[in-house]
Amino acid sequence: MKTTNNYAGIPNEFAQLEKAKVVLIPVPYDGTSTWGKGADKGPEAFLEASENMELYDIETDSEVYQQGVYLANPVDEKSSPEAMVNAVHDKTKEYIKRNKFVTVFGGEHSISIGTIRAFNECFDNLTVLHIDAHADLRESYDGTKYNHACAVHEASQTTNLIQVGIRSMDAIEKTFMDEEKTFFAHDMVLDEYWMDKVVDLMTDNVFITFDLDALDPSIMPSTGTPEPGGLFYYETLEFLKQVFTEKNVVGFDIVELCPNENEKSSNFLAAKLYYKMLSYKFMGEAITDEYDNTYDVHAKVTGNNQSKFEDDDE
Repeated sequence: MKTTNNYAGIPNEFAQLEKAKVVLIPVPYDGTSTWGKGADKGPEAFLEASENMELYDIETDSEVYQQGVYLANPVDEKSSPEAMVNAVHDKTKEYIKRNKFVTVFGGEHSISIGTIRAFNECFDNLTVLHIDAHADLRESYDGTKYNHACAVHEASQTTNLIQVGIRSMDAIEKTFMDEEKTFFAHDMVLDEYWMDKVVDLMTDNVFITFDLDALDPSIMPSTGTPEPGGLFYYETLEFLKQVFTEKNVVGFDIVELCPNENEKSSNFLAAKLYYKMLSYKFMGEAITDEYDNTYDVHAKVTGNNQSKFEDDDE
């Protein structure tokens, strides 16, 4: 699916795996979605929009691409939902062990089962910050636990899961939900301190899974299941900046862009959001500074953080 050689068309010197601090893994998968299809086209649309984006970020006064962003080959496993999750897990964990800041762009939200599992195996006391319109806590759906409706069920059992922006769920999901760590959209709009409350519940290491339908459909219509009453752009950035500033964000994924040929703004928002998150992660860090995810210090796995995996992308 690689439609471009380099992420955002950046120069080759910033796109090589050995020198890049960031790895971007596309996962063009849409095997279990039940209404609006097309999330498998999301990574391609995101990459195309990224090529048309200015690479200087005004707010952080930085050009974060110069930290190095390696665009990995996509995870194209489609034989079954479980096989896809396993493939995402393996690829994500491989790059974590190479001492990279690993990011993933889906695809539907079921891909996050694999990304979260990999990060949870590599970082102790992991908080999963789940930003979404939907609770995604079902134990299984349509005959599989690897469904988009189950995206964070495993995380609810194995990590410090915090859910933000929720405004649609099934009654059965209440049995798996920690309401003390769930921030419903209708409450957030009345609570000027919700961002601080979310951050206070986090451990030091945070993984962010960002479903684009968390955003209001007035600014993000091109998702599989748009829900009214969502987050807006600048409040989202304010919140993300606070998380990146106060916590060690170890990685993130973005999911559920369903591109519409007649509506390009969603693709561009996704591209800008991804770049903003990178800009916040490396804010104030010199290009010459060495990135260290310290997974070998805090991790549940052992091994040298300069892993000697053979690279199947080269």
